[in-house]
Amino acid sequence: MHRLTRHEHRAGPADPRPESRQRAVQRALVRVPGRAADRALGARGVLEVLQDDVERAELPRFLRNFALLESEALSRFSYDPLLVPGLLQKEGYARAVFGGHCPPLSEETIDQHTEARLSRQKLLTRVPMAELSLIISEEALSNPLGGVEVMRGQWRRLLEVGELRNVEVQVMPAGPGFHTGLNGPFVVLETKEHRHIGYVESQEVGCVVRDPAEVSAFGLRYGKLRSQALNVVESARLIGRLLGET
Repeated sequence: MHRLTRHEHRAGPADPRPESRQRAVQRALVRVPGRAADRALGARGVLEVLQDDVERAELPRFLRNFALLESEALSRFSYDPLLVPGLLQKEGYARAVFGGHCPPLSEETIDQHTEARLSRQKLLTRVPMAELSLIISEEALSNPLGGVEVMRGQWRRLLEVGELRNVEVQVMPAGPGFHTGLNGPFVVLETKEHRHIGYVESQEVGCVVRDPAEVSAFGLRYGKLRSQALNVVESARLIGRLLGET
């Protein structure tokens, strides 16, 4: 499958965002306690690797294998029709998701899953950078999961992450008619070996897709969704309107 390419609407000769803005957003998002301890103790990366293993063990079991591939990915493209994707969730939103689990989870398990989900977000600011594209349905953004204040924080988070040079956040507008995203959420990921894989998840069942023909179909569908979604500027305006209306 050919590598998916970025839309040219993001790049341009007159990008108003200074490099200092990029660094400020990175500082606000990154979580590196293991890395700091590793440097302090001169452990040469051992503690950081161990911390990553511990954090993955706190993820729901069905997600662990994919999370390892994701953490090392060169690129990741996803469509989410029902929820804000885990890579972009704030703590309050993530807790609301896990808090609604059926059967109910213990508070300790909710804490573990939430912490592990937030730790996955290191991919946003990892060096070397991963190329990330996330399309979210307008319905997912307008559903006040966790309450109005939680959603306001979540909308702000989406705008902040959208400032990163390696991240594109697009919104699929609500409307009648069919598009390929209505078949459900999916991910297309490029591994560090430059192989493409797919991932689908529903009702706590996750499936890594490796068949080249199936992954190629995922790529075609994602390309079509990307062209039908609002571009990054229009998407940011829509999120800003949601934030201003509440």
